[in-house]
Parts: sequence; C-alpha cells; structure tokens
Amino acid sequence: MKHRLAAAALALVLPLAACGGGDEGPADDRGELTVLAAASLTDVFQQLATPFEEEQDAKVTFSFGSSTDLAEQAADGAPGDVLATADQTSMGLAEDAGVTGDVQTFATNVLTIVVPKGNPAGIESLDDLQGATWVRCADEVPCGKVALAVLDDNGISAEPASLEEDVRATLDKVISGEADAGLVYATDAVAAGDDVVAIEIPGAEEDLTSYYVAALDQSEDSGLAADWVAWVTSDEGQAILKDAGFGSP
Repeated sequence: MKHRLAAAALALVLPLAACGGGDEGPADDRGELTVLAAASLTDVFQQLATPFEEEQDAKVTFSFGSSTDLAEQAADGAPGDVLATADQTSMGLAEDAGVTGDVQTFATNVLTIVVPKGNPAGIESLDDLQGATWVRCADEVPCGKVALAVLDDNGISAEPASLEEDVRATLDKVISGEADAGLVYATDAVAAGDDVVAIEIPGAEEDLTSYYVAALDQSEDSGLAADWVAWVTSDEGQAILKDAGFGSP
C-alpha cells in the first residue's frame, strides 16, 4: 500500500525545512539524502522513503549495517545526513564525537527466535538451542547485546555456531538453511515472511530494543536531514513503523 505524507507530518516537516539555513534551493531541487541506519531498519526505512521522496522531490540513499559500525563512521566524519541506531550506546558514540543534532527515540523492537520454513530441527523454545546449529549477532552490536541479555535471563548456556555482523546476516543464515535457528528482532521475522517461522520468547519484552535517530552535523543539507527525522517521528511515519512490527518509543 502506497503511503503519502499526512497533513500532520507536513506540519512538522515544513517548519524544520524553513529553518535549515545555508544556501539550500527550493524543496523540489534539494538533491540527495544519505541515511546511515541499523540493518533491522532496512525494509521499513525503504517504505518510509517512497512518500518522502515524492513529497520532497529528493532521492534517499541508505547505508545499512551494524549500528556500532555506522556510528563509529559518523563519529569519524564519514559522509552522511542522518544516523539511526538500534541502541543508545551506538548513538552515544556519535554524540560524544559532537556530530549529532537533537537525538530522538522513534521505535522499539523485541527479540524472537526464527527457524527455516518447516522447522526441520523442531526448535520450539530457547531450551532447544542446546545441541542445535544456531546463530546470533556478535556481542558488540545491539542485536548481540540484546541476545546475550535474553539468554542470560533464561539461563541458556548453549553456544552459537557463529556470530554474525548484524541482524540481517543472522536472518540470512536461517533463510538459507545454514542454521537451525537464529535470534533476530521480531520485525526481521515479519520482513522475511514465509521464508521463516517466528517463535516468541516469553519475557523478551523485558529486554526491549529502542531506536534512536538524529541529523548529522556533516550533512550537506541540514534542512532535508531534519525533514527525515520529522517524518520518521510523525504520526504517519509511526503508523508505517507499527505496520512493520515496531513498537512505539
């Protein structure tokens, strides 16, 4: 379903565009926006980009990956207009470097188990990971930190077959059949559709993941960067996030 910007979203976006400053041209000739975003935002940010590009007559380019890696790149001054991370610690790397504007929380997520279609290994809970070939994110990235917390809360000591660089790499291992199971965000299971089966983890909401977004000081179009933040946090932007399985901030 094609989403269009609501009047409420425009009311937020247009004032921010007006105070962007600099020598920006009119909204219909504002160039390209580069968004550095957590891998778990891949599908929903692409959905959000469609109405945004139509309204702003601008092209949105994404760099998806580990929140930690992207935040470190932003902190080092890498080109980009907006940073969106899957935890506060990663965003803090960019904040501490002094390269972010106002940081806002815009969504939440919860960890779940995914297994390949048909669930050939018969995984039904975290307890079944013992003896199975399963995967999760590396310890230093947000999805890995959440996985460690959930496993610890449930007294699970089973060791993964591999540690992946981000949540999408983890999901791909399951979809391809290389792993019997994986720990990913609930939204990744939604995005994978019939390729995986999701198994809810009781109590996982106690280790909720929060997402953060901010315009970057190195942005070449601060007004357009602010517009993206306003769109993601607007009522209609939040509705798109909810449809993708994300929770409210």
